[in-house]
Amino acid sequence: MALLAAGCTALTGPTSTVMSLPVTVTMTASTTASSVASTTTPSAAASTTAPTTTTTLPTFQAEILEIDEATAARMALSWHEGCPVALDELRLLHLSFHDFSGGIQIGELVVNADVANDAVAVFSVLFDAGFPIERMELMDVYQGDDEASMRANNTSAFNCRHIAGSARWSEHAYGRAVDINPLLNPWVLGTTIDPPEAAHYADRTLEAPGMIHDGDVAVGAFASIGWTWGGTWASSKDYQHFSSTGR
Repeated sequence: MALLAAGCTALTGPTSTVMSLPVTVTMTASTTASSVASTTTPSAAASTTAPTTTTTLPTFQAEILEIDEATAARMALSWHEGCPVALDELRLLHLSFHDFSGGIQIGELVVNADVANDAVAVFSVLFDAGFPIERMELMDVYQGDDEASMRANNTSAFNCRHIAGSARWSEHAYGRAVDINPLLNPWVLGTTIDPPEAAHYADRTLEAPGMIHDGDVAVGAFASIGWTWGGTWASSKDYQHFSSTGR
């Protein structure tokens, strides 16, 4: 069973941990009180105390699940025998996030069990900050094809694949890396941009929702759990990429 993020409430079942982070804000309706006072004679109490209302903000929800047979069947293209981690070393996360239309969706990520709780903590910070994510789907939706996932601007984590152009396992093959909004945050080396469709966003002076910049909430949230951002790499820049190892 995965550990709980600090401050989370949890309902624990045999194969899952469910977390909920409600946020409540109290607002003072001083403008309304002033408007009423200009047209009516307020009581003594009303003249000194403005009415208050309580509004509950959207709640971040997260669920950490062991990989059961049904989930394994859905991962047949992103995991196979010979991968550097076994299925029982992975966890399926259900995470709420803000989409680009202002709605709230529930997405899916697969990560290593030993970073599941940290990943939940990061995405709770992004949710509370209103950081938008276009989609969050398993890599098998894209046939395990990293290029197709990036073109779709899909936020993803585990995928049993090698580093492009090498025989070395990617950190994604261990479930210890996350790519966020990759179409808006491409990999860049000189004039080479991946995915190529993201060429417009290679200009990092742009300030578009969902882009990641040094010092912003995404970089800070991952730094708080000790992860490194690919935007700080010395040669190539992988603006979408965060990992626990710095690779």
